[in-house]
Amino acid sequence: MNSQAFSVAERDAVYRAIRERRDMRHFSGGSVAPEQLARLLQAAHQAPSVGLMQPWRFVRVLDPALRQAIHELVDAERCLTAEALGERSDEFMQLKVEGILECAELLVAALPEGRDAHVFGRRTLPEMDLASLSCAIQNMWLAARAEGLGMGWVSLFDPLALAQLLNMPSGARPVAVLCLGPVDAFYARPMLEELGWTQGKPLDELIFTDSWGQL
Repeated sequence: MNSQAFSVAERDAVYRAIRERRDMRHFSGGSVAPEQLARLLQAAHQAPSVGLMQPWRFVRVLDPALRQAIHELVDAERCLTAEALGERSDEFMQLKVEGILECAELLVAALPEGRDAHVFGRRTLPEMDLASLSCAIQNMWLAARAEGLGMGWVSLFDPLALAQLLNMPSGARPVAVLCLGPVDAFYARPMLEELGWTQGKPLDELIFTDSWGQL
């Protein structure tokens, strides 16, 4: 046995968190204990980042009026997305796409200004700042599942309008509105599968050998 491996119980807990993580839209109010929130943010901060640039910033939204304004931004984009979907617009409008007004905690994950100064790992792939922030969000998501808390990533918003609401400096970019809090239950499968919107692909269709498309 690999001496660096976790115990079987510890390993199974890691895989369980990965397997049962869900993009949650239905929240039951309540609250997130300060020590829990601190653990989740620390988990995010321990994410890998290209060149150790740590390009994550989190804005905790406590002002009810600001939460309402963010909800209105998301709802406006929801309507525009429905229009862009054409024949599926009515079906889309029936989906619950966010829990901004119901979740216990609302955070905005963003990229900071001045990212162009970080060249290490980004000279040919500048989008690695976004990849690094995404790793931080995933860390928080998995930690939240382990804590019994739901989290949802909302991306339906105009980034410039949201940046203005949060007084972000020029060059900073909001990436995700994160709804966090207690839930009555986690979806057994991804919500969009449960509702028949789409179906996930099996892993063996997504792995190639030596050449693109070669299974």
